[in-house]
Amino acid sequence: MPGRLRLLLIAAGAGVVVVALVLSVLVSRGDDPAPPKAPSDAATSSGAPAEPPGVALGDVDTLTTAVTRDTFCADVAPGAVEAALGGPASTSTQYADGQRTSVTGSVRDIAHEFGCTWTTSTVTARAWVFAPPVTRQSAAGLVRTARREDGCRPVAGAPAFGSPSIALRCRSGRGVQASYRGLFGDAWVTCALADRRPGGADDLAERAEQWCGAVLAAAGS
Repeated sequence: MPGRLRLLLIAAGAGVVVVALVLSVLVSRGDDPAPPKAPSDAATSSGAPAEPPGVALGDVDTLTTAVTRDTFCADVAPGAVEAALGGPASTSTQYADGQRTSVTGSVRDIAHEFGCTWTTSTVTARAWVFAPPVTRQSAAGLVRTARREDGCRPVAGAPAFGSPSIALRCRSGRGVQASYRGLFGDAWVTCALADRRPGGADDLAERAEQWCGAVLAAAGS
């Protein structure tokens, strides 16, 4: 075989080998499945995204938030309840306008609000919305009355919770409670978090802010 022809055949064979190698690499890359994504820290054990514990009131424009005077308890994020309580609730109750419910301790009366309560042995998270419409004048009176509650003082620099509104920190023999109360349109909303644990008041203000943000997200429309 002439030397020139032999060189041409060798070069052609080498080209075939290179093309085959390139195709092999491309095919193998296309066949390999994409590596599985690592599960997000926010994912639950069932694979669904975990619900956020709530949004701090300071990050919400509560002055433009509208609230419907209706039941809202089922829409409160379970994660927000657990974050407020510091663990799973041992009991929970909810009531609607016209239902008989406990108003203070063992006293029961007909409710004129939509409300709910979650508790552990030492922590209570509550929220309610008045069923009747409330005017700005009446709301201002509710704020003045709240300022005079025994053992309570307004929280300086607290974020707005509607308008008018008030944030209170109250201390009693049953522990410390932080609450927000305010008017959204014609809806008067109250949310409260009480903690009887030693040291439970240390982060109560922050937890109450997150809790009331979650309540507003559920009650808002």
